[in-house]
Amino acid sequence: MSFPRYPEYKDSGVAWLGEVPSHWTICGTGHRLQSPPCYGVLVPDFDPDGVPMLKIMDLANGTPDRSALATISERLSDEFQRTIVRRGDVVLSVVGTIGTALVIPEALDGINLSRALARLLPNVDLLPQWLVWVFSSDNFTRFVDLVCVGSAQRVLNMDDLRSFRAPFPPIEEQTAIATFLDRETAKIDALVAEQEKLIALLQEKRQAVISHAVTKGLDPNVPMKDSGVEWLGEVPAHWEVLPLKRISPQQTVGIVVNPSEYLSDEGLPFIYGGNVTEGRIDHISSRRISPEDSQRNEKTRLKAGDLITVRVGAPGITAVVPPECEGGNCASVMLVRQGEFNSDWLCFVMNSRVVRYQVEIVQYGAAQQQFNINHAVEFVIPQPPRAEQDALASFLTSETTRLGNLEAEARTAIALLQERRTALISAAVTGQIDVRGLAGSANAPDSVAASAYPASA
Repeated sequence: MSFPRYPEYKDSGVAWLGEVPSHWTICGTGHRLQSPPCYGVLVPDFDPDGVPMLKIMDLANGTPDRSALATISERLSDEFQRTIVRRGDVVLSVVGTIGTALVIPEALDGINLSRALARLLPNVDLLPQWLVWVFSSDNFTRFVDLVCVGSAQRVLNMDDLRSFRAPFPPIEEQTAIATFLDRETAKIDALVAEQEKLIALLQEKRQAVISHAVTKGLDPNVPMKDSGVEWLGEVPAHWEVLPLKRISPQQTVGIVVNPSEYLSDEGLPFIYGGNVTEGRIDHISSRRISPEDSQRNEKTRLKAGDLITVRVGAPGITAVVPPECEGGNCASVMLVRQGEFNSDWLCFVMNSRVVRYQVEIVQYGAAQQQFNINHAVEFVIPQPPRAEQDALASFLTSETTRLGNLEAEARTAIALLQERRTALISAAVTGQIDVRGLAGSANAPDSVAASAYPASA
C-alpha cells in the first residue's frame, strides 16, 4: 500500500532519524517525562503474600496476569516506592533484550518492577502508547546498539534513556498514529499467528507420517501381528521387533573423560550433542580433533553411515554421520555403528515417537535430561526387511523434504511479515508516512497487512 507523506519536512538534527514533519518536536525523552526514569528492585526477597513484581520475562506475551507474577515483601516494595507503577505508566526492558514496552493497565496498578525494567511517567502531552511504539521502532534499536556497544549483557542506563532524542507530534496526532499502529500491527500479528499455527501442524504431520511408516509400513493391506509390546501395538506380520543392540553391531558412548583435552584448532570434526539436530550433523561449526588423537580413540572414531544420538540436553535426537565426518570423533553422545540396516531408515525410527517414548521413560536429570546407554541398547525397534527399509527411507526422505519446504515457506512468510511490521512502525513514528486520515478508517489498512503477506505462502 502506498501512503501519503506530510506536506513539509525539516531536518531533525539526529543522524539516524533524518527528516521529520516540520511541525513535530525533537527532544530528549526525559523532557517528556514527569520525573527521571528509574529501574526497579535490585535484589528481590520473594514473599508469597507480598506485592506482585513484574519481571522482564513477564512481558514476553503481552500484558501478564497479575496472579501469575512473583511477589516480594511489602517492606522491600516500600523501599522501592519509585518503581511502584500506576495505570498509564510505561514500563521498558533495559537489560538484555532492550526495548520491550508496556502501558500499565488498571489490573496491574500498584505492582513493583525488577531491576531489568524501567518506569517512565509520561507528561500530559505524551501519550503512553506513543512511547511504546517509539521504543518498538528501528530508530530506538539503532540508538541502543550505539550506546550499549561492548557490553557482555547489554544494559541501557537511565541517563542514556533520558537523552534518547525522539520525535513528538502533537498529542492528537500521537493518538491517531498509535490507533493506526494498534490496528495494523494486530492484523499483521494475526497473520503471523496463522503461519505459526501452520508450522505446528506441519511438524505434527511430519511426526505422524514418520511414526506411522516405521510402525505400520507403506502397504495398507499387509497382514499384521501383535508386536508383543503393549504401547507399540500391531506391526506387519513379516517384521521383527528387536532391541537396538540386536540391530546395530555396536553401541557406545563418545569420549566422556576430559574430551576437552583433545580439542584442536584444526583437524577433523569432533561432534558434541550440540552439533546434532534431527537428521543433521553440523560439522562445519563443530569443534576439531587432530587425526592422531581421533585414531588413538578408535572406539569412537566416526564412519560415514554410523548414527549419533544425543544423550544429554535433548536426549534421543539422532542423525546419520555424513561422509564429511569420516575419521572424526565424538564426545558424550551415543554412537550407533552401521550394520546391515539402512542408516537413514534407522535414523527415522530413532527420531520417531517409537523411540522418543522409550527415551522419556528412561531419561533422568533435573537441570539437563539424559539417558544411560545401558537403557538405550534395549530400545525396542520394529525392523522390516532391508528392501523395505530402503523403500521407507526413500519415502520418508521425500515426504519430510516436502513438509520441510512448506515449513520453510511459512517461516519466510513470518520473517517478511515481521520485517514489514517493523518498517510500518518506524515509518509512522518518524513521520515518513502520514496516516492521520487512516486512523479511524476500518477499511484502509486491509492492504497494509495484505501487502506484507507473500503470495507463495
